[in-house]
Order: sequence, then C-alpha cells, then structure tokens
Amino acid sequence: QVQLVESGGGLVQPGGSLRLSCTASGSSGLLFRFYNMGWYRQAPGKQRELVADITSGGSTNYPDSVKGRFTISRDNAKSTVYLQMNSLTYEDTAVYYCNIVGNDRWGQGTQVTVSS
Repeated sequence: QVQLVESGGGLVQPGGSLRLSCTASGSSGLLFRFYNMGWYRQAPGKQRELVADITSGGSTNYPDSVKGRFTISRDNAKSTVYLQMNSLTYEDTAVYYCNIVGNDRWGQGTQVTVSS
C-alpha cells in the first residue's frame, strides 16, 4: 500500500522560494529506493501536470516551465523526496503532490500559493 505524505507548502511572495517534502511510510518506505518518484501539481481548473521526476538512480527530468527554477532530490535513507522551488511566480500556484511514477492513487497534496 502506497503511503506518501507531502508537506512544506504555504504562502510565498513572487520571487520567493519553498521546499516541499514527501515521505513514504509503510511498505512504500521499505521499497522507496526502488521507485521512480515525481512531483506533480494541479492548479484550479487545470489538469494535473508533472513538474519534476527522479529515477531510482537519481536522474532528473523537468518540463520547460520549471527548468532552472525547481530541483528535485531524494534521500533514500529517509524515504523522502524533495522539491526545491525558487523564483516562484503566480503561475506556480497549485496543489502539489508527490507520487510514485505510474501510480494512480493520490494523497492530499500540499497547497502552494504565490501572492503579493
């Protein structure tokens, strides 16, 4: 059973930074190091989109919309994946989710609001 808990969201001004965390527990924690992990976001009225992914081997991938601003990383010892977000813009406002790539069950996510 996949158990992932996201945290670290909040209200930030344009140009600011946030660091999101996602920790796996239960069987997900034990197998975490084998999973390809992704951070996704869903803005109001829009479809959920991938913003970063990292393979079990540490290779990363970003869409152009966040490349150079967002950094995904992982700590297998802590069963945690991180998303460092810099130079945030209004368009980054969304609920952010982490998930195992290919898994179709989603957690609560964490709200990120960029506002002045």
